[in-house]
Amino acid sequence: MKLTEIKKLEGTITLKSGLHIGSGNMEMHIGGTDSPVIKHPHTLEPYIPGSSLKGKVRSLLEMESGLMIYTEGDVVSSKTLQKDEVKNNSDLKAKCEAILKIFGSSGADKEDETGFGPTRVAFADCYLDDKWKEIAKNNRWLLTEEKSENVINRIKGTAEHPRFIERVPEGTKFSLLVTFKVLQNGDEKLFDELLRGLKLLEMDALGGSGSRGYGRITFDFADGTLNEKFKTLSPF
Repeated sequence: MKLTEIKKLEGTITLKSGLHIGSGNMEMHIGGTDSPVIKHPHTLEPYIPGSSLKGKVRSLLEMESGLMIYTEGDVVSSKTLQKDEVKNNSDLKAKCEAILKIFGSSGADKEDETGFGPTRVAFADCYLDDKWKEIAKNNRWLLTEEKSENVINRIKGTAEHPRFIERVPEGTKFSLLVTFKVLQNGDEKLFDELLRGLKLLEMDALGGSGSRGYGRITFDFADGTLNEKFKTLSPF
């Protein structure tokens, strides 16, 4: 196993609807929002953590693979690969191995148990695109919005339990950088599998409340050829 190439996916993420990735700050301030978005501690600008991208792409590929029924709710790991239902099914085994090679094994797994080597993919945190940020500054656009939500009483028809969710507005652009290590023969096919996972994310949603319309995104890659390939890619 030898590092022969590091492929780069550079481009932008454009929000097609408001995005909420929580900050984890559960302290409620007077006049504040119930659920703020994550922001850079120095600039207070919203960003997309690389862990959020990696986790959602992985979970979608695991969901599509059919392996979830063998994991008991956990992430796909070397333990999944050892299950008879997976070992004896060439398609499931191949999908399981691809996920483990691309995204890595559990911290509890020993490398010599899989022989797959280091994690291939690395997702960088996505900060506001410089060109878009300049346009936003010139137009005095707000970088976040507050969306009020409530529950409708089915009998009375009245709104109850109001809450205020902070979101990054539709149209905001973030810079994207994903790197992929080529370590052995066949890793080029794994790169295509990563692209398929990104396409699944584009068809689904990022962050919280995706079922309510939040977190719709599109990817645009700097490489024109790759971008055209991605636009016509069918993940199923």
